[in-house]
Amino acid sequence: MKGLSLRCGNIVPSPTLILDSLAKAMARDGLDVINLSVGEPDIATPESARKEAISAIQEGFTKYTEVAGIEPLRRAVAERAKSFLGLSYAPSQVVLSNGGKHALFNIFMTILNQDDEVIIPAPYWVSYPEQVKLAGGQPVIYDAREEDGYGIDEDKLCALVTPRTKAIVINSPSNPTGAVYSQADLTKVARIACEHDLLIISDEIYDGLNFSAQGHQSIAQFGKDAFERTIIVNGWSKTYGMTGWRLGYTLSSQKLANAMKEFQGHVTSNVCSIAQRAALGALSESLAQETKNRFALRRDTLYSALVEMRGVTCRKPDGAFYVFPNFKELLGTRYQGKVLETVDQICDILLREYLVSIVPGRGFGAPENARVSYAVSEERLHEAIERIRRFTSQLVFID
Repeated sequence: MKGLSLRCGNIVPSPTLILDSLAKAMARDGLDVINLSVGEPDIATPESARKEAISAIQEGFTKYTEVAGIEPLRRAVAERAKSFLGLSYAPSQVVLSNGGKHALFNIFMTILNQDDEVIIPAPYWVSYPEQVKLAGGQPVIYDAREEDGYGIDEDKLCALVTPRTKAIVINSPSNPTGAVYSQADLTKVARIACEHDLLIISDEIYDGLNFSAQGHQSIAQFGKDAFERTIIVNGWSKTYGMTGWRLGYTLSSQKLANAMKEFQGHVTSNVCSIAQRAALGALSESLAQETKNRFALRRDTLYSALVEMRGVTCRKPDGAFYVFPNFKELLGTRYQGKVLETVDQICDILLREYLVSIVPGRGFGAPENARVSYAVSEERLHEAIERIRRFTSQLVFID
């Protein structure tokens, strides 16, 4: 039997999914694991979505739909873009996909030729570089500085552009850092993209969880040229708590929408018909301010606790539901006589000995950091903090 393709052999497994699976397996074995590794909000699917899905089943709405999705849902997505962002899209410019991850893969497979380059700011979501490589492209990493709030240095970013550069990926609010790009940052990216004729892939899946004073801004709002070259990626997983429904979408130029629709037609065809109806029901609601306030309070609780721990530094995030502490000063300390050399070691000890699952930053392009989700109840979050505090109190710092 012949082996796997080089394409599959070069894939780096997702550390978030690996740790989530391990934490869940330990929990099934009866261990009291607090899982802060997964990007899944602890909010229920909206009642309007559940009712619409049940109605779809009862009505027998279980057949194939248009590849890009049912017209009422695409129209509702376009209307949301108009009311939320002030951007005008026709329903035909909306392509519904099986989750935001699928939407991104559609984009990369549609726009990239062999060895085309895509600039990705680090820290980045783990799947961006892997999807670029699967599509035959080359990820080019822009190292954003934690001390600068992960903002954009225009000269540094511009220096990465080559004749092979096809696109820039931005993610605001960010997974894993929770950072939100300022208006100045978005202006810089838009200017570079327009000057060098690049596409902008704007992952806005956390747009409903933006705690910054400026509120959510899309780079597609920054002028006609930026609008025309931006592909917005969004979905229902984070804002609506509908992770298992697998619902995402893109908003783009008509040319790109047509191409992504044709590609998807040969891969998955349409999104589940019942899930589409559920998505339509969800769009009749918005994330309750009370829920958003609760996430902000959890962020404050976790951030305040982490920065009080010796050897831990952290930037206060402005969105999403992650904190991204830096453990650099913990490296070189001793734990039970053993020198800690990597953040991976720290995360392994926390999981196996303290039953708290967090994700090492190596998979996000930030090996000195770790991603900690606060999408759990306040009670479980406080318990997780106490366990992490007990761990750090056991460390011996070598001056």
